Amino acid sequence: MKTARDNQEQDTWGAIGIGAMIVFISLILVAAVASAVIIQTAEKLQQNAQTAGDDTSDELSGKLTIMQGFVDGNNDYVLYVRLAAGSDTIQATSISWQLFCDAGNGYEDSNGNFGAANVQLQSVSQFGAGVGTMTIQNPYKILIAAATCDAQAVSGSAGQAAQLFIHVESGGTTFETLSVGSDDTGTAVI
Repeated sequence: MKTARDNQEQDTWGAIGIGAMIVFISLILVAAVASAVIIQTAEKLQQNAQTAGDDTSDELSGKLTIMQGFVDGNNDYVLYVRLAAGSDTIQATSISWQLFCDAGNGYEDSNGNFGAANVQLQSVSQFGAGVGTMTIQNPYKILIAAATCDAQAVSGSAGQAAQLFIHVESGGTTFETLSVGSDDTGTAVI
């Protein structure tokens, strides 16, 4: 025969079980909140990385690489360029340039006067109608028709150099220093 003992000490087992269950549920809730914070942080980092990658891709997808540059007969600069690796096709009208030099007021830009007539296939001898769209398959030459920082002014200045920035709209910027020791036609500047 079994004797039942109904005293207060026997009832504490149930209280301990309920307390353990409350602690267990609260641990699950804390873990859920912590995992939500970790997931949200990971998503934010992923979005930032995606944005940085897209920005880098945009910058490189429309950039020019300058291969060589010379002074032409009008004291302007003719640059031989290619689209950078991985570039998309770009429109000649989306290109602009800036020149900084010691001569005159020391600054000038294309001021919207750059377009298809200033871009030509490298194999064509004269600038004329030009090329409207530049593709990665072909080498090109670009005419930088400078006034303040032309070859004659830069070669006569103390530094004999000009800093050239070529910008592609919605793309990248190419920087090059033009070293102009002489304004003679055919003098290399790069």
